[in-house]
Amino acid sequence: MENVTLNVKGMSCGHCVKAIEGSVGTLQGVERVKVNLEAGEVAISFNHDKVTIDKIKETIDDQGYDVVS
Repeated sequence: MENVTLNVKGMSCGHCVKAIEGSVGTLQGVERVKVNLEAGEVAISFNHDKVTIDKIKETIDDQGYDVVS
């Protein structure tokens, strides 16, 4: 299991939390997703053999948020 914390811009409310946790959480290989609105971070635990970090970033982007490198 790999753990990563991504900096994400554009999150501001409970809807943002549900959108990201819901969409990323459904990806095969993702075990845990936790959004921290105040810090602008998304912590993710995932199996890199089943899902790539690029796919996770793309999923967040598809929800309308920007992943900052």
